[in-house]
Amino acid sequence: MSTAEQARWFSEHVQRHEPAIRAYLHGLVNSSDVDDLVQETYIRLLRAHERGPIDHPRGLLFATARNAARDLFRRRTTANTIPITEFVASRVFDAAPNAAETASRQQETDLLATAIAELPPRCREVLVLRKFENLSHREIAEKLGISVHTVEAQLTKALHRCEEFFARHGLPPK
Repeated sequence: MSTAEQARWFSEHVQRHEPAIRAYLHGLVNSSDVDDLVQETYIRLLRAHERGPIDHPRGLLFATARNAARDLFRRRTTANTIPITEFVASRVFDAAPNAAETASRQQETDLLATAIAELPPRCREVLVLRKFENLSHREIAEKLGISVHTVEAQLTKALHRCEEFFARHGLPPK
């Protein structure tokens, strides 16, 4: 397929949905991540189009955007981030964890990311907004267009499923 044909296909079948895909992503991630996720979605969609025709580009566009957002979340939950204040303090007091503690912490982080990834989409979305973006129940309800009661129920369900996941993997609840 020529570059001109691909550009025409993109403008006719994909680009016209950009406002909708941006609105969709704003409901899933921080505003600062939307531009990057839109670009990643476009790249993935163009690669798929290079492999063969796409029957439902709009549907694939939204599914691809959702998967790109999930991938971003997984990368962030597995990253071992340490606030700068803790980093400086650890150098002053030399209280850095040993190799065993670091490996254990990484395993726990990996298990947490897996537990969250296995949650049903709505539970995962509510849990991420509450625990990682620190939104209140009311803010989550407004953002997702659901009731506060539904937020509470989904959050409870998510936490119970995470506890069950950890129990299956031999970790005590925290």
